[in-house]
Amino acid sequence: MKTTRSSLILILSIIISATESTRADKINTVLELDESNFDSTIAAYDYVFVDFYAPWCTHCKRLAPELDVAAPILAELKKPIVIAKVNADKYTRLARKHEVDGYPTLKIYMHGVPTEYYGPRKAELLVRFLRKFVAPDVVVLNSDSAIREFVEEAGTHFPIFIGFGLNETLISNLAIKYKKKAWFSVASDFSDDVMVQYDFDKIPTVVSIHPSYDDHSIFYGPFEEEFLEEFIEQNFLPLAVPINYDTLKVLKDDQRKIVLTILEDESEEKSQKLIKTLKAAASANRNLVFGYVGVKQWAEFAETFGAKGTKLPKMIVWDGGEEYLSVIGSESIEEEDQGSQISQFLAGYREGKTERNRISGPSLMGYLNSLIGVRTVYIIVFLVAMLILIRHISKEEPLTVGTGDQVEHATSSEAESSDYRPGDKQD
Repeated sequence: MKTTRSSLILILSIIISATESTRADKINTVLELDESNFDSTIAAYDYVFVDFYAPWCTHCKRLAPELDVAAPILAELKKPIVIAKVNADKYTRLARKHEVDGYPTLKIYMHGVPTEYYGPRKAELLVRFLRKFVAPDVVVLNSDSAIREFVEEAGTHFPIFIGFGLNETLISNLAIKYKKKAWFSVASDFSDDVMVQYDFDKIPTVVSIHPSYDDHSIFYGPFEEEFLEEFIEQNFLPLAVPINYDTLKVLKDDQRKIVLTILEDESEEKSQKLIKTLKAAASANRNLVFGYVGVKQWAEFAETFGAKGTKLPKMIVWDGGEEYLSVIGSESIEEEDQGSQISQFLAGYREGKTERNRISGPSLMGYLNSLIGVRTVYIIVFLVAMLILIRHISKEEPLTVGTGDQVEHATSSEAESSDYRPGDKQD
């Protein structure tokens, strides 16, 4: 009896070991999910990154090898992230259930709760981005080197908040609330050199950092949660925000009005000088968002606000809707004494010396819903028209719009020649 019991324990041990080994092997590669195993996989793992793809989608084909590289790296994290994929073109019911509106649609499921992913798609950057979701809510830093390493490892896609000499409990609730939007840490031990580097002269203080914009802000209190939260919300974006698809996604959740400056070319030296002045104005007017866009960088967006045929730079006020305000007497900005001109613009806006204008393009949400691009829309419209014509002429069995061969043929050359943005999808 004793021998039988020992044998049974040995057999069970072997089975458990084999199961664990199989599971460990699986998370080192990209899992293939369908309707039979999707829910069980999401339930089995705390963090699952899912790529809803279509075999004909050009962007999906580019992404696939990057996920293959990232999968084993993410599997080795202390809190592993499993990468999986679903052929949404085949398993359409599963795609509809998870609100797939284009390919690829990327989501990370954290304890079963999905969050849409708009981050980078190159393996190295994707790994760095996803590590944010499994990091501690608040990272405790005990030395200058720890602070430096934390900032370097955090990367450039999220703002960083460091509480110098701040009790962890004062920021922990907000760190949990905004975990998906920023890095949070407290530094208990640091040198005067760090204080000089981040430009603060007393503690406690909270510093917000935007590494990619070489931008930071200081908060000396009061440290009641209400005021600290206001500072955090106002610093998800840098002082002067370059307007692009990624920043528009953040702006849609910001209730402040946008003071938008339209330039000829963001990269010009005179434009950089103006942007520096805009940062100073933004620091003194935190109830507004200061953004800028160059006609050279995004002509379609700039021309929405009448940039074509007008003197630039120009400033307007926009709330993300279908109208914007221009300030009477401050239609454009001259090169001399730009700080005074910006102050005059803001004073005129607050005094109501404004003129209401209708935008000539989409609203903020309209731009977010048009990530596939105007040229792709033209191609899709052309395809539909041709299919209707073919159907009318042949009177054969109706063709299905958007089959793999049709869409691949119509969009592959377009996708190859266009810029590959993190949010790019194909219908």
